[in-house]
Amino acid sequence: MNPAVKRIGERDAAFLAEMGIGPLWSLRAVPEAAAEVAAEAAPQAPAPAPAPVQALAPPPMPRQVAEPAVRQAWTPPVDEERAREAAAEAERARLDVSGMDWDALRQAIATCKHCSACSEGRKPVPGAGAREARWLVAAGTASAADEAAGQPLTGEPGKLLDNMLAAVGMSRAADVYVTTLVKCRPANANGGDRAPTAEEAAACRPFLERERELSGARLVLTLGQVAADGLLGKPLSEPLAGARGAVHRLGSVPMVATLHPGELLRRGADKALAWADLCRARAASGEHGRAG
Repeated sequence: MNPAVKRIGERDAAFLAEMGIGPLWSLRAVPEAAAEVAAEAAPQAPAPAPAPVQALAPPPMPRQVAEPAVRQAWTPPVDEERAREAAAEAERARLDVSGMDWDALRQAIATCKHCSACSEGRKPVPGAGAREARWLVAAGTASAADEAAGQPLTGEPGKLLDNMLAAVGMSRAADVYVTTLVKCRPANANGGDRAPTAEEAAACRPFLERERELSGARLVLTLGQVAADGLLGKPLSEPLAGARGAVHRLGSVPMVATLHPGELLRRGADKALAWADLCRARAASGEHGRAG
């Protein structure tokens, strides 16, 4: 030990003894290497053993009964377009109106239950007007006002239609039979109007065709998108612009498409388009010189 350190230690011990404080314990100097060896050699206290974990019993499993495997029969994919055509063909075959007179046809319309529109309990709306007609005018469906009145194209749209017909020298009473493609007003769950389905249009089309045959009309004028698309065999959602501006054929009878009077009341600027359609229809039916 360093003599200076030893002298300091003895002096401190004497000083403490003078103060009445017991003997001073001092550590023996140990070389660093020996200290490290002693630390490594010292026995390590064993770590306390973890408390045993009490195993929980698993909950009882529900009894399972093996079910026999069921083989699913394979079905070919459905061609929706062909299915609609087949349904429409079957409907036409079942509903043969080709030999009916006016009274029998009106009775068939009144009692028809062949589509979802009439099966919902709606009141059918038969056509009205001249039974010997030069033109047959067809809208797509009846409105709520038409349903209440029991005839097509009533109210303000009906007044505008009468003015349009008068502009080419015709009237419902003398020259025109007015009807709808779908006889029962398609309604939603709340009773409001909805668009008809392709099946509803196909189910009602034989009625319109027989009305045209009985009336002897030489031209069909459609009002609005639904009537034009339905009679031309197009999807009912196809825009009217694709059918306007041309003369179509329904068998041997020409057909011209124009806007519905209800649309013209909302968009007055389109009345010029409707006038062009009326002139086209008059020319197609050979009605030159009849306008008043």
